[in-house]
Amino acid sequence: MPVNEFELIRRYFWGLGAGDAIRLGIGDDAALLELPPGEVLVTSVDTLVEGVHYPEDTFPEDVGYRALAVAASDLAAMGASPLACTLALTLPEADELWLQAFSEGLARACADCRLPLAGGDTTRGPATVITLQVLGACPADAVLRRNGARPGNQVCVSGTLGGAAAALAILEERWHPGPEAADALLARFNRPTARLALGERLRGVATAAIDVSDGLLADLGHIAAASGVAIALDSAALPLAPALADAGERGRAWALAGGDDYELVFTLPAEAPLPEGCSRIGEVREGTGLSVDGEAAEAGGYRHF
Repeated sequence: MPVNEFELIRRYFWGLGAGDAIRLGIGDDAALLELPPGEVLVTSVDTLVEGVHYPEDTFPEDVGYRALAVAASDLAAMGASPLACTLALTLPEADELWLQAFSEGLARACADCRLPLAGGDTTRGPATVITLQVLGACPADAVLRRNGARPGNQVCVSGTLGGAAAALAILEERWHPGPEAADALLARFNRPTARLALGERLRGVATAAIDVSDGLLADLGHIAAASGVAIALDSAALPLAPALADAGERGRAWALAGGDDYELVFTLPAEAPLPEGCSRIGEVREGTGLSVDGEAAEAGGYRHF
């Protein structure tokens, strides 16, 4: 007998809802969350469509993990502490093997991102569509935004770049590295890290921040436009993913424009120390636009339409 909507929720998602901020979670018409005193609610939502945002043959555990991690990255970019998440799931059919694996990946991401599941919705539709809303909290005067970069600031980025774009090239059979490099790159694409702890540490320190989702140049272009400044990058300073050691010029191109790395790129006052695990890749200047090694650069990046 096919599993119904309510049994599906009870069986695969009920156990993901324990969290300090959740006063009422899965099981009622709406959830109740409690904000820490003096903090504002930070919220963002991301949608993944099968065959558009991930290949159809992706393991469902990875789909579940990735769906929440990419949404949680937006909280990190705002300096928010995670509170909870909600899930809207559209499926062509209630495939219980897929659901079991998907919920296991989602549970791992909920634990890693400190985002218990507070509720959501399930429905039938023509394609698998996963929408995750994430909720966080931040002191009102410490929210990280895009509009605070000032001339003389350092431009910095966490982790490494280019790995996710290289993984997509592997999946699309445009590049064929060795098996060890391929495994490392595919793991980075399927299981990105939301830099939530770094975002919290940057409160009151960073002057602007954004996560690298559409591409380093595209996302820095948003900071430059919102702040009314120019940003100059040094390509030799880009921290490439180790598995790109033999990728040549493609590695640099993936790092600049590939996207899906979900690292934080941020600006710091000139005198501020560089956080551990981060790299200084350029500086903020008077003017407008972007440049790489002194040459004007187009923001480019991924576009949904």
